[in-house]
Amino acid sequence: MKKRYRTLSVGILMVCGCLATSPAALQAQVHIPGPSGKPIHDKPVTKVVNKQIGEAGNDTGFDMAPETTLEVVQAAVKAIPANLAKANGPFNPTWASIQEHYKVPAWFEGAKFGLFMHWGLYSVPAHQSEWYEKHMYGDPGTIKWHEAHYGPQDKFGYKDFIPLFTQQNFRADEWAALFKASGARFVIPTAQHHDNFAMWDSKVTPYNAKQMGPKQDLIGELCTAVRKVGLKFGVSNHGIENFQFINPPQAMLEKMQAERADLFDPKWEGFYHVADRSDSACKQFLVNWYERNVELIDKYRPDILWFDNGIDQRYLDPLKLQVAAYYYNRAKEWGKQVSISSKKAAFAPEGTNIHTTGSILDFEGRIPSGIRTGEWQVDSKIGSTWGYTKDMTVAGAGKIIATLADVVSKNGTLLLNISPTADGRIPEDQKKTLLEVGQWLSVNGEAIYNTHNWIKFGEDGKTPVIRYTVRGNSLYAIILGEWPKGKILLPALAKTGRLQGAVGTVSLLGKKERLGFNWSEKGLLVNLPVEAPSTYGNVLKISGLTMNGSSWTGSGNPISD
Repeated sequence: MKKRYRTLSVGILMVCGCLATSPAALQAQVHIPGPSGKPIHDKPVTKVVNKQIGEAGNDTGFDMAPETTLEVVQAAVKAIPANLAKANGPFNPTWASIQEHYKVPAWFEGAKFGLFMHWGLYSVPAHQSEWYEKHMYGDPGTIKWHEAHYGPQDKFGYKDFIPLFTQQNFRADEWAALFKASGARFVIPTAQHHDNFAMWDSKVTPYNAKQMGPKQDLIGELCTAVRKVGLKFGVSNHGIENFQFINPPQAMLEKMQAERADLFDPKWEGFYHVADRSDSACKQFLVNWYERNVELIDKYRPDILWFDNGIDQRYLDPLKLQVAAYYYNRAKEWGKQVSISSKKAAFAPEGTNIHTTGSILDFEGRIPSGIRTGEWQVDSKIGSTWGYTKDMTVAGAGKIIATLADVVSKNGTLLLNISPTADGRIPEDQKKTLLEVGQWLSVNGEAIYNTHNWIKFGEDGKTPVIRYTVRGNSLYAIILGEWPKGKILLPALAKTGRLQGAVGTVSLLGKKERLGFNWSEKGLLVNLPVEAPSTYGNVLKISGLTMNGSSWTGSGNPISD
């Protein structure tokens, strides 16, 4: 295909809370081969959306997806090696076929709490964020910081962090034991972040943890250890966002290009994807992205394959449908229930995320303001950054438990992100939080696991905050914040015609004694002990009322009115 030269600059905008380069600002003069066509981005959503349940579509314009065209994507699909293009099974790479055969895994419905992790090369500098690679080549402050600590980028580039990513203290069995003790039911480590470094033993990319850096199959070791303790194991792949992740300033580009250094070093061009962003280079990149996913699928049989924002645009549909069909057919062969998880409307061909097809919807750090039926999750970080940084602050168990209760009361699942270090440790403050969350769940997990939403998710306003969940015929009221010594009134349980049945018993999880109560038109007034059994949140179990049924849907989409 005919090449057009794309130009680069350092104009910036905010994407997912981080700095990202805007294509409108790509106005420098260094000649970098760029795509020959103009991407047709998704049209903005113009209909009125239900914000209470987080209904939304894909962002318009550049949002981490490769700036390419449908024709290039279709050419990449045709170039996929025949032996990898499709696994035997009922799924074909069409929305209709995926919709017909897909069902949310039954194990996910009751899991409610999983662990995510940003684990990669960015933990070596441990500065700024997990987007360090982008910022060390684009953000003036980070450029200077990098030069002061490591030298100029043409002498010490991002690739030079690979030997320093040693993981010498990584012990997969110890990590798995911690994850089990945290109360999590599944684990999703980063197999590859935006920086293009594969954390597994790969045959389709040389830039991997088995051949470089730690010289270990990190994903493989963790997969074995996690499954040994009875947890589900998934992988996240952010790799499609690598193609245009780095956008350096003019002077840096000119110098590196002239010297064939770092970003323009022929040995590393396929790692950075800066020197050539032509249609042919993008096609090759997309084929390799597909091959990496197939390799992850076949080697580790993940229970969840999680994708970041980069796959959202509609022009990428042919490629992600090919991945979905392959994955789901392979899972049929294995006899496993699996799912892709994606954001926004990436797997919602009609344009909004209430009609997702073949994927569990993920909200990044944002909890819907109201109850959303069906199946969905929120990925939320334990600290101030997703990847490990030296000055990150870490939330205590109380905050995490409150977030978990809020998500579950609205019918969702919490995917809590942790941040391992470059030498293979999970920092002590993160361990402490995880263990305390696990201790809380050992007493109160009955109100979290295998639950669904009630008719109201909670009581807000003055402390304490209340969150409700349902399991079987029991209603749980999770009391968060300062313990109300003496009595607590639950106005949502007012004795009116909208509630069926009658309150029979009230007890406190962790205590054997039943509690006294008065049920009236004002609500349920419960007598409480002076001392709370738990430091961070306490749960009342209420029986006798007729509970609403499960909000699970096979598609994962909200129940239609």
